[in-house]
Amino acid sequence: MKAVLFDLDGTLHDRAATIGAWLEGHTQRFDLPAGYGARFLELDDFGYRPKAEVMPLLVQEFGLTHGSEALLTDFSDHAFSAPVAMPHTHHVLMALRGAGVLVGLVTNGWSEKQRQTIAGLEMADLIDDIVISREVGLSKPDPRIYTLALERLGVAVADTWFVGDSPRNDVWGPQQVGLRAAYLPTGHALAHEVPDATLRDLRDVLTLS
Repeated sequence: MKAVLFDLDGTLHDRAATIGAWLEGHTQRFDLPAGYGARFLELDDFGYRPKAEVMPLLVQEFGLTHGSEALLTDFSDHAFSAPVAMPHTHHVLMALRGAGVLVGLVTNGWSEKQRQTIAGLEMADLIDDIVISREVGLSKPDPRIYTLALERLGVAVADTWFVGDSPRNDVWGPQQVGLRAAYLPTGHALAHEVPDATLRDLRDVLTLS
């Protein structure tokens, strides 16, 4: 193994913990009713549903007096101001770098928010290259985004693993270009996807070869 490509949210970034902490403050700031937080998480779908769709639904379902724009602004301003790293993130990244393994990040999302998260997690110095969908005009599971990440690191597909929590974006997608995929079960459950390895936590990355 000469390189590992990681997903960000749900893999190196404990998005569930980050959003949970934001929801605490969010519900207090707006005096939101019981059940709002749980319903937000349902509609949010691990971050895959646009919040511009989620907030109007919450306003309608709970009969809120707050406008959806105010709720959306609060999400934009505060949700990722204190991101939480997935357990063992820094240890694993440092161990890989110490072993001479290149580390890449391939994530879908908006540049500003993803870079804010990476900076907040204090792990930019442990990553050799970062590919963000909005910056390169490609999104997972488009095969070209994985190929681009390999080219930018200068590594061969046979020498590289992809690690992530999305069955489609981080297992099926990478496998379409020949990458071996290690699945971290923190988000959607596998359907018909068959990962090359299933991780108990990030420390298992260090057992891949």
